Amino acid sequence: MTVRPFRPADARDVCELRRRVLPYEISTPQSVAWEVAEAPAGRKLRVFVAEAGGRVVGVAKASVRHDSSTPGQGVVVPLVDPGHRGRGTGSALLAAAEEHLAGLGATHLHAYPQDDPRSMSFAERRGYRHLRTARYLRLDLARAALPPLPASLPPGTELRTAADFGADPRPLYEADAEVMPDEPDVLSVDAMTYEDWIVHTWERPDIDLDLTTVVTVGGEIASFCLAGTDGRDRYGSAMTGTRRPHRGRGLAKLAKTASLHRARDAGCTEAFTGNDAENGPMLAINTAFGYRPFGVEWHSVRDLTGAGSPT
Repeated sequence: MTVRPFRPADARDVCELRRRVLPYEISTPQSVAWEVAEAPAGRKLRVFVAEAGGRVVGVAKASVRHDSSTPGQGVVVPLVDPGHRGRGTGSALLAAAEEHLAGLGATHLHAYPQDDPRSMSFAERRGYRHLRTARYLRLDLARAALPPLPASLPPGTELRTAADFGADPRPLYEADAEVMPDEPDVLSVDAMTYEDWIVHTWERPDIDLDLTTVVTVGGEIASFCLAGTDGRDRYGSAMTGTRRPHRGRGLAKLAKTASLHRARDAGCTEAFTGNDAENGPMLAINTAFGYRPFGVEWHSVRDLTGAGSPT
């Protein structure tokens, strides 16, 4: 087994590996290659693959949280094919990722082990403390009894898609930038620039602008559901949010209802979503749609300074 830098030719193998290990994530070969090729300079992204017998059996991403105002935050995401665990692959990948981030002066490393004894023990032995969980849910979209769309909307309220904002996506960025810091998490995403958002979100090859639904009130974006697909049959809601003055009016549910109907009409049969375990309102909405538990990840942190958690 050898660890080496990612090559564009690895994109398909890495995508299939991610599907096996993280079946609730939307991934395509195009998005894997795009993430490496188009990563913002401030992210300092490096991707390593583990190869054995000519096959990619593991992958690790190492990057800096350049979109957070908290300095010194690194992210490590090692994944190993289930059939190759216990052979030192994960340790070698994690060591390469940690070395890259330590060399950049990272003070804290964030990882996301799955909620199983083996993954959690692996992280603990390497100094990662488990702080909070995220819950991933699955909806059988082909059979789900989705709530109907309302026959009429309140005066001044419209249902649109992200594609409608193709000439000027800045209003959608401003809505995303406003709601994202309110997401419960160890780190707040509160420093995403418009230029990075265009590349990181708007131009992502797995984001579907026709399935991304936007609710406007008085011509301004009030709520939205950012959606992506794997180009086959899987749909993922990447972010659902409502701007602060418009909360409590059911607009997030409206946006997601419209997006799910569009996804099913487009041929998607499975829908996935993820929520912080403390995000009660969104978990309630997803449960009402028929989403059911599918996986759990921990947000875990390793302190490289001895000073404690970044929070």
